[in-house]
Formats: sequence, structure tokens, C-alpha cells
Amino acid sequence: MNMPEDNFEEFMDAEEINGEKKQERSEEPAALENELDKNGAGEENGSEGDVDALESEALPSLIEKLKNDLAASRADLYNYRQRVERERAKTRKLIAEDKIAEFLPVLDNLDRALAVPEDGSAKDVLIGVRMVQRQFLTVLESSEVTVIPSEGCLFDPLLHDAVETEFVEDADCDGAVLCDLLRGYRTPERVLRPSQVRVGRLRI
Repeated sequence: MNMPEDNFEEFMDAEEINGEKKQERSEEPAALENELDKNGAGEENGSEGDVDALESEALPSLIEKLKNDLAASRADLYNYRQRVERERAKTRKLIAEDKIAEFLPVLDNLDRALAVPEDGSAKDVLIGVRMVQRQFLTVLESSEVTVIPSEGCLFDPLLHDAVETEFVEDADCDGAVLCDLLRGYRTPERVLRPSQVRVGRLRI
């Protein structure tokens, strides 16, 4: 189709105008995006700067506060330990005093047993001493202190201290306690003193 020359020039002018408008519209979003990026980067840099400034100001005071708190905690712990130790010492002293009070009647009976006239019989003295012994053991048992059984039992290194050995002919007596030389005592938790014993040894 043939187009008149005037119309052709108008058509070309319109195309150029439309092309310029399209280019302008395509350039607008890119420019806007660049502007937003610049603003966002500026705001981000500013925020980071503010955070760094706050950290540099707050960090020394925070460290100083932590040091003070640590020193206070150490002082509290030291005072607590001292107080607990004083209370333990006081408790031990009270327990010892109560136990001594329990032994005083035993000492009184021993004094009575020894107060027998010199011309009195040895039997009376023996009876009095045995009574004191039973009373003494009763006080020990009230504190859960018991005598370690020895004679006739098999030797136990945790309970017995073999200070003597004696040859025996009976195989059943080999390794058994023949005689209790010094009585041992224990509590449910531990051995206060092992028994010193004589142990049988089978003659080979």
C-alpha cells in the first residue's frame, strides 16, 4: 500500500515520540530502584554505626558490672562457708557435750566400785567393775557403736588386725580368729578401731 509523503513523515514522527516515551518509562523504574538502593544503604550504614556506637559505650560499663557481681558472689560464698563451718563446729561441740553427759553416770559407778574398803573382797570389786562395763557398752550402743565380733569368726582384714598366729591341727580353724587380744568397735558406717586378734594357721 502506498502512503503519501506527508502521512509517512507524520507516522515516523509518531513512532519516534512513542519510542522516546517507552525509553523514558523503562528508565524510570531503574532510576527509582537505584535511588531506593542508595537510601537503603545509607540507612543501613547509619544503623550499623549507631549499634557500634552503643556497643562501644555500653561494653565497658557491662564488664565493670560483671566484675562487681563476680566479686560480690565470691564474698557471699566465702561468708556462707565461714558461717557453715561455725555452725558445724558448734553442732559438734554440742554433740560431744551431750555424749560426755551420758558417760558421767558410768564414771560415778566406777567411783563407787573403787570405793570398796581395802579389807573388802575382790569379788565385790569385780561385780562393781562389770556393772560399769555393761553401762559403758550401753552408752556406746545408744550412739550406734558396737563391738566387732571376733572370736570364732573368719579373719576379715577390714575388721581385724592379725597381730599373732597360732598353728592349729583342725582345718576348720585355719584362717579363723582364735582369740580377741584387743576389742574393736565400729559404727554402721565405718570401723572405729579394728580388733587385734590371734589367727589360726594350719600346720603343713
